[in-house]
Amino acid sequence: MSKLILTVDDSASMRMLLKASLSAQGFKIESANDGRHGLERMQEVKPDLLITDINMPEMDGFELIEAVRGLPEFRGTPILVLSTEFSDEKKARARSAGATGWITKPFEAEKLGAAIRRVCP
Repeated sequence: MSKLILTVDDSASMRMLLKASLSAQGFKIESANDGRHGLERMQEVKPDLLITDINMPEMDGFELIEAVRGLPEFRGTPILVLSTEFSDEKKARARSAGATGWITKPFEAEKLGAAIRRVCP
């Protein structure tokens, strides 16, 4: 059974790129354009994995991760951060918010797919 992944990014081109590269690897993709929309979509589609950007309007990735972790049904759902940011401080903040892992943009499709399979077997 293919995994359902929710991608949250304010960049339409990044959402399209994620959908194309992950669909090609057999994943089903839903997307949202910011953290608030992402939180709504989490509850609608109940994905196996969340991939979120950090820098977004409305609700940033850190706030989204905290909000998702605050919902009992998603406490165990893996969350990967996909961001151009890579400072240790931001990674530590994401981890303390509840992120499972961190991938830096631009990403390689194969590495992203491998990371997904690692956290969401």
